[in-house]
Amino acid sequence: MTELTRFYQNFQPANYNIYLDINRAKKLISGQTVITGEAKVQNIAIHQKDLVVSAVQANGQDVPFSLDASHDALNIQLEQPGAVELAIVYTAPLTDTMMGIYPSYYEVDGVKKQIIGTQFETTFARQAFPSIDEPEAKATFDIAIKFDEQPGETVLSNMPEIREENGVHYFDTTVKMSTYLVAFAFGDLQSKQTTTKSGVQVGVFATKAHKANELDFALDIAKRSIEFYEDFYQTPYPLPHSWQLALPDFSAGAMENWGLITYREAYLTLDPDNTSLEMKKLVATVIAHELAHQWFGDLVTMQWWDDLWLNESFANMMEYVAIDAIEPDWHIWEMFQTSDVPAALTRDAVDGVQSVHVQVNNPAEIDALFDSAIVYAKGARMLVMVRALIGDDALRTGLKAYFAQHQYSNAAGADLWAALGQASSLDVGAIMNSWLEQPGYPVVTAAVVDGKLTLSQKQFFIGAGKDIGRKWQIPLNANYSEAPTIFADDSFTLGDYAELRATHGEPFRVNVGNNSHFIVKYDETLLADILDHTDDLDAIAQLQLLQDQRLLAEGGQISFAAVVPLLTQFADSKAAVAINTLYAVANSLKKFVDPDSAEEKALQRFFDQLSADQVARLGWTPKATDTPDDALIRQNVLNASLYAQNADAIAAAHELFQQHQSELFNLPADVRPLILRNEVQHFGSEALQTQLLAAYRQTADASYKLDLRVALVATPDAKLIQELVNFFEQADTIKPQDLRGWFGGVLRNPAGEQAAWDWIRNDWDWLNKTVGGDMEFNTYIAVVADVFRTPDRLSEFKAFFEPKVNTPGLTREITMDTSVIDSRVQLIQAEQAAVNAAVVQASK
Repeated sequence: MTELTRFYQNFQPANYNIYLDINRAKKLISGQTVITGEAKVQNIAIHQKDLVVSAVQANGQDVPFSLDASHDALNIQLEQPGAVELAIVYTAPLTDTMMGIYPSYYEVDGVKKQIIGTQFETTFARQAFPSIDEPEAKATFDIAIKFDEQPGETVLSNMPEIREENGVHYFDTTVKMSTYLVAFAFGDLQSKQTTTKSGVQVGVFATKAHKANELDFALDIAKRSIEFYEDFYQTPYPLPHSWQLALPDFSAGAMENWGLITYREAYLTLDPDNTSLEMKKLVATVIAHELAHQWFGDLVTMQWWDDLWLNESFANMMEYVAIDAIEPDWHIWEMFQTSDVPAALTRDAVDGVQSVHVQVNNPAEIDALFDSAIVYAKGARMLVMVRALIGDDALRTGLKAYFAQHQYSNAAGADLWAALGQASSLDVGAIMNSWLEQPGYPVVTAAVVDGKLTLSQKQFFIGAGKDIGRKWQIPLNANYSEAPTIFADDSFTLGDYAELRATHGEPFRVNVGNNSHFIVKYDETLLADILDHTDDLDAIAQLQLLQDQRLLAEGGQISFAAVVPLLTQFADSKAAVAINTLYAVANSLKKFVDPDSAEEKALQRFFDQLSADQVARLGWTPKATDTPDDALIRQNVLNASLYAQNADAIAAAHELFQQHQSELFNLPADVRPLILRNEVQHFGSEALQTQLLAAYRQTADASYKLDLRVALVATPDAKLIQELVNFFEQADTIKPQDLRGWFGGVLRNPAGEQAAWDWIRNDWDWLNKTVGGDMEFNTYIAVVADVFRTPDRLSEFKAFFEPKVNTPGLTREITMDTSVIDSRVQLIQAEQAAVNAAVVQASK
């Protein structure tokens, strides 16, 4: 196993002068990099990967060198330590892995084109130029690019272009920054630009496959986000410009390259006239996330990848803080509660999950750190807890000091806690380290014991878990003042329950606001009191009650059957977050039924009853009287009605499809995926599949592409499913960046599960070769684990993945997902009869 070797200790660069000549036709890079720096020892190593090095000079003299592929190293023998100028001449291939320097492919009016872009996080800058490719090794960069340029093409980088000579584009010297944040791109691009109040030039760039107005939304959000951050951080944006670039091929969602942020097209461009509010919120938060990084991650950078959370958790919280400030009517924190929170709570309950702060022992494990449910979502919840504890004034004061102390340098988690602690006069580090360094989270049990209201904490597990006595410093946020602010002990007694209940005049509740990372198990007395006063619960409280009961059922602490009656109680809520969570819980009941069984028919009747009144109230098309919540509720209840095989819903969706058959894009965006999927499921044909696939290939609208995919993967026709699977490896139809969504969609379709499972087992080597370097590669395993529910599938999963368990970067995922499937199988065996009986009872 290749161990990490830190090169920065022996050679510390100050400046890179990088010249690249990129030939798209030959897929070849010819480069020369001059690095000025300080050698601490005579023999140094520089990172490189797949470079063909032809010459190395030190201070103008040829020096011996060798390549060590196992350590991504270029070893150089110097005459002596000290100040040195290294000149390295090399060639390298353009990749097709969406890593390093690579082409993105697209079409305009049937003509195939490409633009060149970069992706250097985590360790892919070394594929483009020799460097000390470690976050701590900050330096300045002078970048010059020549390419097989065509008239009208645009070239972009981190800094403004200062001149062009003989076809070479020279860019201004960057500020001091890490290698993984270097970026450039060129091709036939369109743009829209504006300027912030402080004079920062903001631009949005995309290919000409997009309509010009598809850039407007992102430009507005980017401009206002930068203005918000400059005020909130009390620290100016550090660069002259902020470019946002949509790349047709992009492995991640977006990347915070300093001054040149790159995005999947789906997360930057959108049609302002026919895109759902839900998608607009998503795009806005992605933009705000990457712009938050321009300070938190770029200006101040984690010292090493074990503190990745320091970048991502903070940006994940700030995306919501920013959008809530600039679009308050969107109630964006509700999206956090329905996406990030359940993802974190579900993943973090599996024994063996990584902690937020985790050591890195192998280069391949760096990419595996990007566990979105932990480093992003759980980490953001940690910081939401901190914000609630210290308040925004102390948060802003602490951040201003943090940026001032560490700007253009690096920091560790302790540095952030120190700054926030000094600003708030709280020992933030002591509180947060129990969340940062430990995996998992507690369930707080609230019970009346011998007349006393008592609290206790214990680690919560879904499936098997080894309790080793972990404790957390829990911000309780209880509604009774007798409860402690921070609950750090095994148990706590508040006092006589009857007296406390009479004094406060409301049911006892913990984690009010659902901002702290734990769940609550109320005993029968306390839960009955809450359920007797559901009319007094706000939307988040409704969500939280449903969320916690589902998790307790998944963890075997209560019967899943006991959750079923709760759904009826909240089915007519006007709060989108409550309805979203209600149907998430209802959908979790599907694992207890087999397709087309009598039990599934009963579950469908139950879904019909849950959704009927809301469907009648809202209908299929938007109304002038709709609230923002109504649009989101409409999606959930119509989806439920279609699952229920409601004849009126099927007919209504079919009628809308027929009305828009020649212009399917113009279907109302909020319900378009439901209408398209309904058509495929109930009125599908080979001709329809051909029509929708053609539309998928032709459109540049990412939201419409997603809707078409959702529809296509739902076909019940085995022949048509196999045709879709045959496209998995044809990048002209399904780009590698989109493959996981297609694979997961077919796998979740009962009629397609076997075909998708056979494909990933038979073509694993192809998949590994094509997207194996992707930081999200291991999520293909998680997608499988999310679907499998039978003992036979568990055995098949083990047979295929256990031989791969020692593959660097896959070990934790395979181990955890085996446990996930195993616990689901056991839960179904234990609860299936009771759950199905409860559904039958509820649907009478």
